[in-house]
Amino acid sequence: MKVLVIGSGGREHAIAWSLVKSDKVDQLYAWPGNPGIAQIGECVEGSVEDLDGILAFVEAHDIDLTVIGPEVPLCMGLADKLENAGHKVFGPRQKAATLEGSKAFSKDFMARHNIPTAKYEEVTELSDAYEKLNEFSYPVVIKADGLAAGKGVVIAENETVAKETLKEMLSGEILGGAGKKVVLEEFLKGFECSLLCFTDGQTIVPMVSAKDHKQIYDNNKGPNTGGMGSVSPNPFLQEEVEATFRKDILDPFMKGLAEDQMDYRGVVFIGLMVDQGKAKVLEFNVRFGDPETQAILMRLDSDLFDIMWACANKKLKDVEVKWSNDTVTCVVLASGGYPGNYEKGKVITGLDQLDDDIVVFHAGTALKDGQLVTNGGRVLNICNKGKDLTSTREKVYQAIEKIHFDGMYCRKDIGLH
Repeated sequence: MKVLVIGSGGREHAIAWSLVKSDKVDQLYAWPGNPGIAQIGECVEGSVEDLDGILAFVEAHDIDLTVIGPEVPLCMGLADKLENAGHKVFGPRQKAATLEGSKAFSKDFMARHNIPTAKYEEVTELSDAYEKLNEFSYPVVIKADGLAAGKGVVIAENETVAKETLKEMLSGEILGGAGKKVVLEEFLKGFECSLLCFTDGQTIVPMVSAKDHKQIYDNNKGPNTGGMGSVSPNPFLQEEVEATFRKDILDPFMKGLAEDQMDYRGVVFIGLMVDQGKAKVLEFNVRFGDPETQAILMRLDSDLFDIMWACANKKLKDVEVKWSNDTVTCVVLASGGYPGNYEKGKVITGLDQLDDDIVVFHAGTALKDGQLVTNGGRVLNICNKGKDLTSTREKVYQAIEKIHFDGMYCRKDIGLH
């Protein structure tokens, strides 16, 4: 089988790494991929937003399965375009992808289908937004409605910050069109948990749990990022809480897909806040999370191609999904200045010095004059799988000491409370 992975980040490298382990995958392509993926497959230069170009490539190379990594091409309708032309795709169609593409659409879906979530109001006018603020206590959560690469959420501690954020979002000063509509949301206490599931629209299979660390600094300080590291399993998630997810969240979610006639074949990533044994949904993402994917897929014992092929063909019920009992720690190495402004093109050294049990996923790298250089805010994901959290954390942080690029930064508390 020939497989095409769409995307260029750490998530896509982890997907490709897992797919090439399958004896059914003869050839793996990535569009556009990255230098890490280039070591295990063939990278094709192109934009993930070039839907016509991707379709032409799929047809010219007889691709058997296209796996769409990022949310942007999903929200643009890439799955629809490929499937309408008769090609197999792992990724939801455009209508279902709106669950991530619009926060307001997603909250309305949850409200109509009795999925537990925070109280909210959607606003488009500044005067209305200021008035609606009076219905919330502080801190209050302010979310840009559209896609904002993981940076469209602000937790405002007081009225001054809330009003300034609303003004910036609704005027388009920050985030462009993503903030033309804004969702005000009640701040939920508890701990965050990522619940990722495979689904073919009829059957849903939860993956093992993971814990993401969103904020840039240790002790969950500073602005949100796309994710600074992850561990699997989530060390703070109690089994009895996990057992309630199907009844409270997954069953109504699947019922909602059917009632709203959404064609969903891919991954649903559900961001949860868990407090006193009860979970509420923070958000739906319509693709693998990053960097949760890196930790989760390293624990997958089943053939990822079999699972994705079954989802694409609505036969997930026929596949057994097995996981190892090991623990994985994944730490992101970021460029100095991220998630704000940062420089690219810094030479990366030390990857050839790492032990064999360290897995490195490339997230924002490029080759320049034969040297590996930085090419994004999140540059590398350093991972280790082992028997427990203590040993895997230790090995990852020891490995990081051998790696260098100018301005390199990472959190030191990944996996800790």
